[in-house]
Amino acid sequence: MATGNLVNLVNLESVSKTFGTRTLLDGVSLGVSAGDRVGVVGRNGDGKTTLISVLAGVEPADSGRVTRTGGLTVGLLAQDDVLDPLATVRDVVVGSRPDHVWAGEARIRGAVNALLGDVPLDATIGPLSGGERRRVALARLVVEDPDLLVLDEPTNHLDVEAVAWLAQHLSARRGALVVVTHDRWFLDAVATRTWDVVGGAVHEYDGGYAAYVLARAERERVSAADETRRQNLLRKELAWLRRGPPARTSKPRFRIDAANALIADEPPARDPVELIRFASSRLGRSVYDVEDVTLAVGGRVLLDHLTWRLGPGDRIGVVGVNGSGKSSLLRLLAGDLAPAAGRVRRGQTVRAAFLTQEVDQLDEDQRVLESVEAVSRTVDLGGGKSMTASSLVERMGFRADKAWTRVGELSGGERRRLQLVRLLMDEPNVLLLDEPSNDLDIETLTALEDLLDGFAGTVVLVSHDRYVLERVCDRVVGLLGDGRLRDLPGGVEEYLDLRAAAGPPSGPTRVDPSSVAAEAVGRTAADTRAARKELTRIQRRLDKIASEEDRLHSALAAAASDHELVLALDVELRALVAERGTLEETWLHLAEEVEGAP
Repeated sequence: MATGNLVNLVNLESVSKTFGTRTLLDGVSLGVSAGDRVGVVGRNGDGKTTLISVLAGVEPADSGRVTRTGGLTVGLLAQDDVLDPLATVRDVVVGSRPDHVWAGEARIRGAVNALLGDVPLDATIGPLSGGERRRVALARLVVEDPDLLVLDEPTNHLDVEAVAWLAQHLSARRGALVVVTHDRWFLDAVATRTWDVVGGAVHEYDGGYAAYVLARAERERVSAADETRRQNLLRKELAWLRRGPPARTSKPRFRIDAANALIADEPPARDPVELIRFASSRLGRSVYDVEDVTLAVGGRVLLDHLTWRLGPGDRIGVVGVNGSGKSSLLRLLAGDLAPAAGRVRRGQTVRAAFLTQEVDQLDEDQRVLESVEAVSRTVDLGGGKSMTASSLVERMGFRADKAWTRVGELSGGERRRLQLVRLLMDEPNVLLLDEPSNDLDIETLTALEDLLDGFAGTVVLVSHDRYVLERVCDRVVGLLGDGRLRDLPGGVEEYLDLRAAAGPPSGPTRVDPSSVAAEAVGRTAADTRAARKELTRIQRRLDKIASEEDRLHSALAAAASDHELVLALDVELRALVAERGTLEETWLHLAEEVEGAP
């Protein structure tokens, strides 16, 4: 299904794919053309990853035909990476390019600065966390710049700043893009078409998420399908998109008359005044009073003499740079961390539930519904509303036989959903949520947001997902790594402006050519001669280091089965790499100085 007269890159004709007893793709026909930017949505387990795997050529179709244009280069960001554990981040992302070479290319410099964050270029891949390895894999693909870029949840493990950079980069690049993501802001920012994978079929819509919501709502209304609950959710989502923050006016336009007709009788997502009244009745006047708190973790001061008050019904979103202390702030409120100075006063009626980024240990032999009912059979949602465990389980995506699936058979995303349901069943009046959108599909996220609309309590939400932050929170605060917590009336946009004003990340592995000024003014001829002499010396040393690195890499490959020897060689290699990084940065400064000399 090519668009316009653009070159067709990949075609799927009547493609089917089955795993076990489940048919994930059933006679699917579609295509990707040069310049296409396609967002892929759908419930967890409905075949999104299978679809892009067939497109990328890593999974064969059971039947049908897949054709690709000759010479097509395809880059795939999969859920599991295949990076060489013995390689360094530098090897994987920039290869043998010296710093002064790759730093001169905006695409490579942007990928390194925005996506790698605090991951050192000279770190070995093996010891990195899963999130860090995934960011390395994404940066490598940006640097390679293939004809067709296929990305599976690329915004996971990125902060809001990196997500904004990636969206801008993908929107500007000429190559084709197919991206699976639950990040609705990101979808609107990059996608010009949307594929909805459901029931073995793929439904195609023009535009990003906002246009997709309208088109799908219209489609279900016209078909008169008996899905009242889902249609109501769609109308609520559509109303939010139409009435949301002014910044949304820059998003793709959809048909205003049709949208207004669908949401004519839809009330606002929530009534803040009424919710605060309910919350006050459950929490009293005081929730958290953070008084002159200093918090240090691992020798680093994350919060420096912070004073902050949280009241009943507050809905606060927290954004910040990696390592600035967002998760630690939640742990401080939850009582899992003690401040080095100052104190945290909690209201006497506070009953907090803390959703961490790790999935709690669960009884593997219990069924999903049994696991939830072990907490409670009914939950009071506030305002006279209650819900049974079975209703909440269904609302959060565990329908029919899924509610009776063994916990041990659940996927990572399903376990996270179960963790959320169990937290809500415990009837908290304060929710501390650390990246709740991780591993959740859009439908589940929409259901969670709908539940939170009526939650009569206080919510503190850490997230990199701008849509979730806007949808759930009334205020946003930011941690910029200086120990302060800043109120951001302008939300995420204000945070990004502050970060841009602060300049690019600093450190021995980052190079910003704009900051490498040629300080030739006022220098003598003798200074220039000394600089040239030092350049020659550094170049000789760099050549020797390159030879030593080659020797160590060969030794590492030969000793792959000897763990102790690998560790010893790795220490030696790290020292050389660190020296090389310092020398290359010095070389860059001196080269600029000599070039600008009279």
